[in-house]
Amino acid sequence: MADNARAKRLADLIREVVAQKLQRGIKDPRLGSHVTITDTRVTGDLREATVFYTVYGDDEERKAAAAGLESAKGILRSEVGRAAGVKFTPTLTFVADALPDTARTIEDLLDKARQSDAKVRETSAGATYAGGADPYRRPADDEADDTTETDGDATA
Repeated sequence: MADNARAKRLADLIREVVAQKLQRGIKDPRLGSHVTITDTRVTGDLREATVFYTVYGDDEERKAAAAGLESAKGILRSEVGRAAGVKFTPTLTFVADALPDTARTIEDLLDKARQSDAKVRETSAGATYAGGADPYRRPADDEADDTTETDGDATA
């Protein structure tokens, strides 16, 4: 069993090698400059590597990039083996990264919250406090209330 630091170093190396090979070495038009390698994870036994990628474009380009990565898997794995120099080159699995979609969803939710806050600000622009600007009692106010109650008891 390998330590986590070794798996992390191998994952970083795989990410760099795959990105460089996609940019310079593979002539597949489906894997143009719109494919970005975002992350790589290697299992603890260094046998399997998951490569996360994003594709700039629509669904057609995403499907084409996925097919291109699957067809280039062997070339990429042999290049990783050459660069890593390990006894067993990990198998590569390519997974489309959901990070951009998640980020877009979060941005949409934040926009809705900003719009809601703006509506509340608009509604409360001319509003006044129901019980005065400062709703808290102060010790000076309590003393003033106590003196009027004792004066009322003495006269009765």
